[in-house]
Amino acid sequence: MRLSPTTPFNDPGEDLRLLESAKAGSLPALDELVRRHQPWVFNLALRMVWRRETAEDATQEILLKAVTHLSTFAGRSKFSTWLYRIAVNHLLTVRKSEMEERSMSFTDMGQSLDDCGETELPDESLLPIGHGLLVEEAKLGCITAMLMCLDRRQRLAFILGEVFGVESEAGGEIMEVSADNFRQLLTRARRDLYHFMQGKCGLVNPLNPCRCSKKASAFMERGWLDPHRRQFTGERLGRVAELAPDRLLELQAMERAHALLYRDAPFSVSPNVPERVREIIKSTSFGTD
Repeated sequence: MRLSPTTPFNDPGEDLRLLESAKAGSLPALDELVRRHQPWVFNLALRMVWRRETAEDATQEILLKAVTHLSTFAGRSKFSTWLYRIAVNHLLTVRKSEMEERSMSFTDMGQSLDDCGETELPDESLLPIGHGLLVEEAKLGCITAMLMCLDRRQRLAFILGEVFGVESEAGGEIMEVSADNFRQLLTRARRDLYHFMQGKCGLVNPLNPCRCSKKASAFMERGWLDPHRRQFTGERLGRVAELAPDRLLELQAMERAHALLYRDAPFSVSPNVPERVREIIKSTSFGTD
């Protein structure tokens, strides 16, 4: 299963067609509208809160807010802008995730990685997944945890602008700031992440000793990685860079290895959220007015 390379941010006509049918009471149109945007909302939430279950809950709440307030969409902006503004407002105010409760700074993150030490991986026959998948899960969990060191607004700007390739004008509209302010948030987030990863991460700077394969065992011992309940390496729709390719050439030209690392991450599937939303909507009076 794969998404179209054309993201919802760039195809407002299809949104409007589905929206008009949904407003007229068409549950199939509403379902298609939800499915069209659900992967993007979920992947935004996952990178904001780190824990998959928490991201699924947040996605459901965001989409329910949107579909139960479709009548308030006045068409003054793209539907995608309106929806992602709802998502941003929700994610800025939602209760802190377990990772955020730790109030982890980049200094704390670096110390935690140092404290883990370097340990050989367990015998592969003792694990439910292979070493390659285990190391990939450790890598993705670690770089997503790094995002938790940014404050929420910087984190949102980085995910929208650097990872998903949203332009500054659209990003500012979604976050309800000027395009200049959005660029400033994005610049600060880039700078802080780059500074940390350049000095710590072996994936960004080969001179750094930190290696995912040497940290995975310690991550399991500390409960940060559960090979039985993977957060980041389950079913995927593709890579972010494949689904939102607009920034790729710019990033390659600027040699921002840390940003390419996030862009190369999987675009994950959240299989249950659209079904949950549909069942809740079916149990209400949607389309009977």
